[in-house]
Amino acid sequence: MSFINEQAVMECLARIIDEKSGRNVVDLGLITGLVIKEGNIGFALEINPDDANVMEPLRKKCEDAVFAMDGVTSVSAVLTAVQAPPAQPQQPQQPQQPQQQQSQPAQKPEVPGVASIIAVASGKGGVGKSTCAVNIALGLQAQGLKVGMLDADIYGPSLPRMLGLSGKPSSEDGKTLQPMEKWGLKVMSMGFLVEEDTPMIWRGPMIMSALQQMVFDVTWGELDVLVVDMPPGTGDAQLTLAQRVPVTGAVIVSTPQDIALIDARKGLNMFKKVDVPVFGIVENMSYFLCPSCGERSDIFGHGGARETASELGVDFLGEVPLHMDIRQTSDAGTPITATAPESAHAEIYRALGQKIQEKISGSAAQSGPKIVIE
Repeated sequence: MSFINEQAVMECLARIIDEKSGRNVVDLGLITGLVIKEGNIGFALEINPDDANVMEPLRKKCEDAVFAMDGVTSVSAVLTAVQAPPAQPQQPQQPQQPQQQQSQPAQKPEVPGVASIIAVASGKGGVGKSTCAVNIALGLQAQGLKVGMLDADIYGPSLPRMLGLSGKPSSEDGKTLQPMEKWGLKVMSMGFLVEEDTPMIWRGPMIMSALQQMVFDVTWGELDVLVVDMPPGTGDAQLTLAQRVPVTGAVIVSTPQDIALIDARKGLNMFKKVDVPVFGIVENMSYFLCPSCGERSDIFGHGGARETASELGVDFLGEVPLHMDIRQTSDAGTPITATAPESAHAEIYRALGQKIQEKISGSAAQSGPKIVIE
């Protein structure tokens, strides 16, 4: 295997010419955030946001060129529009307008065909958020809704395994991706685009660009709800989605443990600060029923999420038990709400779906025409 270093990658990229300017991408200063970890390469092309569509072929050329290098096993090249636009010529001063007629804040762009977007989030990992997100999506589908799922966990995408999906999404026009489909859900995940054991080594601007592309550059068709499985925490990925995507509302998942609830509060407060309504809190792994004797054990405590919801003035949506059937079906890619719809656990998720649907309907009724103020 050839030794790969920054100089070798940049020399490779220096052979890629931008046809518009006639100069190579390195001399133009487009390449940023280069990260190399063994044979895995990640970098971004920093562009003017107005050039996003025309720069996609150049991004692909860069990605293909680096992937062809000896010793490279994976490449993640993304467009990131973080450059400031060129300064505009100074205009003659206009008479000052009344304050109510001054420029309004920019609205978040709509996602074509998607009526509402629900973020399922947690303040920390390990609370079963992705399992809840999958089964809540199927619970919403059980209400007669057309539902899609976006796996926004860039570093640890889990939806392909949880839904039993494999392969890569296709593209009919070379610009937008067709979502994968399973259990009646339309699904997009970074896990479809990279190997399962490939480490994600992206930095902030690359994450933000990739997430926006997975939202806006996917042919979702007509969806009543897009459920977004958020990454844990309150970092770049979470803020990107909350600030740049028209999220209808958020659902917070936590266990009853005090440490989990501390982080759940952080996630809830983040959504409040960016004006995303919090629909409520779900207490996952709320209790354990022994399959042999039926005795109930509160392994992680019990009722903490309900108390936190009451303290913070948000709704408590329900309790989900810790149970082997939920774990086994999730690991097998056969979610329990789809494969055992008559089970008690599926009924819990359908009830959560019904409550969230009511929240969505209430949000639409209150807002009227959709105007999102940032």
